[in-house]
Amino acid sequence: MTPSLPALARCFQGLIPAAIATCAADGTPNITFISQVHYVDPTHVALSHQFFNKTKRNVAQNPHACVEVMDPLTFEAWKLRVRFSRSESAGPLFEAMDLRIQAIASVTGMGGVFKLIGADVYEVLSIERVDGFLAGAPAPAEGPEFSLRQILGVQIVSQQINRARDLDETLEVLLATLDQVCGFGQAMMLLPDESGRRLVAIASRGYGEEGLRGIGAEVAVGEGFIGAAAEQRQVLRISNVEGQLRYGRAVRQRMEATGEKALRPEIPLPGLPGVQSQLALPLVVQDRLVGVLALESRDPLAFGTWDEALLQILANQIAVVVDHNATRDDEEAAGSPAPAPAPAPGARHAFTFFRNDDCVFVDGEYLIRNVPGKIFWKLLTAFQRDGRTEFSNRELRLDPSLGLPPVKNNLESRLILLRRRLEQQCPDVRLVPVRRGRFALEVTGSLELVERDSA
Repeated sequence: MTPSLPALARCFQGLIPAAIATCAADGTPNITFISQVHYVDPTHVALSHQFFNKTKRNVAQNPHACVEVMDPLTFEAWKLRVRFSRSESAGPLFEAMDLRIQAIASVTGMGGVFKLIGADVYEVLSIERVDGFLAGAPAPAEGPEFSLRQILGVQIVSQQINRARDLDETLEVLLATLDQVCGFGQAMMLLPDESGRRLVAIASRGYGEEGLRGIGAEVAVGEGFIGAAAEQRQVLRISNVEGQLRYGRAVRQRMEATGEKALRPEIPLPGLPGVQSQLALPLVVQDRLVGVLALESRDPLAFGTWDEALLQILANQIAVVVDHNATRDDEEAAGSPAPAPAPAPGARHAFTFFRNDDCVFVDGEYLIRNVPGKIFWKLLTAFQRDGRTEFSNRELRLDPSLGLPPVKNNLESRLILLRRRLEQQCPDVRLVPVRRGRFALEVTGSLELVERDSA
């Protein structure tokens, strides 16, 4: 039985390059590989137009073409008999296809150079199996049965999120349940910093000592897969990441050899070594970016269409939780701050605060910067000068020296980042929740505080 176009979804993920055959008016054929074959609807696909000058000339003379795609699991080949319909250089379809190319371009240092010219839409006239290409290959299965696991997994994640008491627990539950229930073992949550131009990882799971450069790793908006999804406010799903990067680097090498244009260096970004699949879901509330949920895998077919759709629903729920915590004014019990206990036995740690960029180092190693750095320095100086160990979220929000915005200050996310950076870099100093809206600074050993103008 000939499958429908939606049943060939695996063929459009880019793991095995597709090819297009066209013919000029005089009968001269031309065959070339295609960067993207994008599913549009049950009767149309869109092909990425980047370098296909001969293909475009042929199609202008003869709108009929043949596209060959291959299933990366069964290795069965299919021919799509197509007819050129139109080319789009703007709009949702173009933006979705362009996002993938720009993500690759930014990583390989070719932003603004390696770009999509148009999304060429073709009507699919027929689908034919390539007989004899692979004997005995089954036709792709249709139907919703394969989606049941994903639906149940997202339902469980949603229920667990609703039971979480605060943002910290929400993020822990989210990443743990995505791993244990849905099988997505590598995931990270990134939130914008105070400038809105960079994303900072405040939670991650499944990376161990490799890949992600610790909690606090940063990605500029617009750079790489995560940054591109954040900038465009669009979900970005890429398979065959290594193959896409090889393609981008090959184009880069050709451009460097011809001296066409000076290119930026390739950008090293946090992530999983050997990654083959990436899914970045921007968290958006009323067109405001409040974060990015990023998932990765070494499995080239880890994320399918159903995963993208269902996780986008989940991302919308997470976005509301993050946005709510950005403005929540926690209640707190009245009472005097507790005095500091006698220092517990332990090592002596030297903390240095650089006023020019609000950066804190511990024992000569970078710890944290910007608003979380100013918050931490306020806690340390109050601990050493006044013996204070207990603090409230409200007093931090009302302190003008910290530079928190009056609305959407994301205080809780900044405290989560600070707490986890301390767990990584200096476990002798801890931020411990006391009750809603209050936390304690616990110190094992002694502290030395130094303040300087610049590094």
